[in-house]
Amino acid sequence: MQLPYHRLVNPWTLGAMLHETSHNLQSDLGLSTDVPRAIARALLEADVPRSVARIWTRWNREMFADMSALLLGGPEIIGALMDVLGRAPAAVFAYRETGPHPVPYLRTLINVELLRRMGFAEEATRYRRAWIKIYPPPPKGVMPAGLLETFSQSCRIAVDVMCYRPYPSLGEKRFAEVIRYGQNEQHMTEEAARRLAAGVDPGIVPARFLIGAARIAMDRKLARPGVIAKKFYLELARR
Repeated sequence: MQLPYHRLVNPWTLGAMLHETSHNLQSDLGLSTDVPRAIARALLEADVPRSVARIWTRWNREMFADMSALLLGGPEIIGALMDVLGRAPAAVFAYRETGPHPVPYLRTLINVELLRRMGFAEEATRYRRAWIKIYPPPPKGVMPAGLLETFSQSCRIAVDVMCYRPYPSLGEKRFAEVIRYGQNEQHMTEEAARRLAAGVDPGIVPARFLIGAARIAMDRKLARPGVIAKKFYLELARR
């Protein structure tokens, strides 16, 4: 995995690490075939147009990596994603016929839907409001017919199928059960943020929470950026 230097010196932007790691996780967990099949089946059963169901199925790997990253790192991972996706409107609304990534405008909203399902309704509302304020609904014709019109329904179904339905390769557990992030995990991340900012050992908090902790410390101005970055890497090195 290669990362640009400007991300390494700003660890609160490293949500991409969890995303890229999750591509391997989908394969390792035996979900590379089951997930796209389940998404396609569920959308067609809900009478979503076949052409739209094909788009969501094509997006499954990048969407899975986003969903997994959010479950691994918590709400702050959406902020890191928005840092990457926030471009000129033409780029944010761009649809690519064979592209594996969801349209950037929709990609943020897909992550917001999972955040809501994870029990972070307030945070989901805040991120959604900020994103839509920056990028009002795109003009007609920039995406395939039916994609925008059915987005709310399709998004709920795709997130539910991917994260909240059991899979044989997971021992009939749901992905959101296998990798759990809820309010208890968020409290741990927030405490780690305070400790990082104070230069104190954050304790036994899982390493995957440190990216979110660094972002909380940064967003809440708990310490200077250089202090947060230094403590972040000292903690990683200690492990």
